[in-house]
Amino acid sequence: MPTPTPTPAPAPTATAPRTVRLGVHGSTHLASRLVAAAGHAPESVEYVPYEVTEPFGPLRAGDADIMIVKYDPLEPDLAVSGPVGFDGRAVLVGAHHPLAGRASVSVEEVAEYGGFRCPGDFPAHVWDLVVPPRTPSGRPIRRVHAMTTLSAMTELLRSTYAIHLSFQSLDAVLPPDVKVVPVHDLPPSPVAFAWLRGAAPPAHVRRFVADARRAALR
Repeated sequence: MPTPTPTPAPAPTATAPRTVRLGVHGSTHLASRLVAAAGHAPESVEYVPYEVTEPFGPLRAGDADIMIVKYDPLEPDLAVSGPVGFDGRAVLVGAHHPLAGRASVSVEEVAEYGGFRCPGDFPAHVWDLVVPPRTPSGRPIRRVHAMTTLSAMTELLRSTYAIHLSFQSLDAVLPPDVKVVPVHDLPPSPVAFAWLRGAAPPAHVRRFVADARRAALR
């Protein structure tokens, strides 16, 4: 009786590399710069959007591994990395606004116009850094408008003289009729990563954070 021919073992299948699920708000422009600086491929990161009214929702729900934060949120259940970059300060205004055509402005000029209140579950002490209650000279910045979503804020900027003190990285995501004007007398914001305290992120996420930190220190 002929000897049966052995069936070849199936070739091992390559395991797809795991992506870093990175929480972002608004533009992914800043995040993609951090990814490139860290030496990671664009496809190695999946961007998970969050709203300012509930910034930590995706992280706490397990939908994101880490998230971008500006300033330390001081949330007891979050750990925060050292800075991995900086984001310049800017004021967002409609194209019709008196400040829209300027190359840069002072925060003292911004105080002439109404800004936005702290939204939802956003940490109040961080909002005070993003939208200071007073200028360096002591002028109050009126925080009178409700902040809900990016699209709602954009509509209000288009139709009124409202302003929003924010960050230059949003220039990549806003429509042409909303202008991002640098504010030259507010320091840039430190940018870091945050993750849930108590359980270390997966190894591939820790590598990404470490690579981003090394790139920032070069």
